[in-house]
Amino acid sequence: MADVGFEKTGPGDAAAADPLLQMRGIVKTFPGARALDGVDLDIRAGEVHCLLGQNGAGKSTLIKILSGAHQPDAGEIRWRGDPVTIPTPVAALQLGVATIYQELDVVDGLSVAENVFLGHELASGGFLQRSAAHARTREILQRLGHGEIPPGREVGRLAAAGKQIVSVARALSHDAKVIVMDEPSAVLDPEEVRNLFRVVRALSAEGVAVIYISHRLEEIREIGHRMTVLKDGRTVAANLEVAGTPTSDLIRLMTGRTLESLGREQRALDGAPTVLEVENLSLAGVFSDVSFSVRAGEVVGLAGLVGAGRSEILETIYGARRAAAGTVRVNGEEIRPGSVPAAVGQGIGLAPEERKSQGLLLDEPVYRNITLSSFTRFARTGFLDERAERAAADEQIRALQVAPADAGRRIRTLSGGNQQKAMLARWLVHGCSVLLLDEPTRGVDVGARAEIYALIRELARRGAAVVVVSSELEEVLNLSDQVLVIADGRVVHHGLSHLIDEHGVLDLVMEGARS
Repeated sequence: MADVGFEKTGPGDAAAADPLLQMRGIVKTFPGARALDGVDLDIRAGEVHCLLGQNGAGKSTLIKILSGAHQPDAGEIRWRGDPVTIPTPVAALQLGVATIYQELDVVDGLSVAENVFLGHELASGGFLQRSAAHARTREILQRLGHGEIPPGREVGRLAAAGKQIVSVARALSHDAKVIVMDEPSAVLDPEEVRNLFRVVRALSAEGVAVIYISHRLEEIREIGHRMTVLKDGRTVAANLEVAGTPTSDLIRLMTGRTLESLGREQRALDGAPTVLEVENLSLAGVFSDVSFSVRAGEVVGLAGLVGAGRSEILETIYGARRAAAGTVRVNGEEIRPGSVPAAVGQGIGLAPEERKSQGLLLDEPVYRNITLSSFTRFARTGFLDERAERAAADEQIRALQVAPADAGRRIRTLSGGNQQKAMLARWLVHGCSVLLLDEPTRGVDVGARAEIYALIRELARRGAAVVVVSSELEEVLNLSDQVLVIADGRVVHHGLSHLIDEHGVLDLVMEGARS
């Protein structure tokens, strides 16, 4: 296990300090699986410590032990040098450890102040002190640089970034000394991510330690001080300096293999038939006059900022939104606008951005999620042939290497990468000729990401017409043969992907006028 000293790049002198939190030899076993097998973690006050690893490496289990949701089978936790136990989440908060999960646990129907003091309300003589709660909430929000959020506003009216600030404020209301942030940028646009980083740096400057979990290595480069890497429930590297550790080393540590840079693959498309044609497509108030075509075996990327209209373009092609104008054709056949069944019937499949809420039946088994769009194929005298469903799903599970290879397992228990593979398997079973992929690698670790890239390319080689939306410019440029740059609902550039780079895309997005 690698162990490199820490040179603090932020305020304070955490390098010379003793660890605020130590976890040593943490073991946790569940029926049939050992999730953690002797994990070590050291956290110092005022540092941003990044916890890395593929899905299934043990990060979530470790954090649940730290937050009091699980109890370790073996190992020791020390706080300021003294051994402690954390039997419950309340005990974790009392100790000074707060966790902000990717699925934010705010209550939409309550006000900001009510959320901040939820579970430890300010009261006197049996009466709530609303004025005091509002005043204290205002102080905390100002401390976070967000004094513009009214304490009395209903949380459900806030954007995702605002809700995240409320979660941080709640942690500070408990006087947290360690705040765990699990994939905090997953639903944020670039400006909101920059604001998140300002908050994290402010916490660090005040001596609060942040355990930052992210699959985005570029974020870790910008915000982190030290890193710990987990693989297969073990600590494979501890206390690595962010500034001094090459990305290639991190990938090797996380995956156990070397991943070459994702190179642009040139495909011979001359003479390939046009499968998807989009002509002058418009959606009132969102985008207008979008036109492009995709040939068999071709990947077309839509690049742009969050809110530019990229996802809505895919949803309109798919029939989930009714176009105000324009046409969509598949193999020359015009698709009836605003009809998902018509689009699916013509061979269009969509893997949506929010796969958990929009694409998957989380409490249904994997096989049912895979066959969901092909029920008529498996219907026998009014009943579904479960054996045939499982056989078709098993074939795709093997082909796409979905893990674990258990068609009967509830899909919510799979990692993000394997859930995405199941989404793709659904359309392979259906036999789609057009695949619309909206943020296909969001929330997916670096190893599964490479597998999804390879899968997209393989689908294209088989003759599928693929359209990809991604907020990661390197990803969309490297995957695509053509790229459309979308700004404010308009196509400001359309050309071959190898003729433009990330800087060129950003220039177009920011100016929103070049063509």
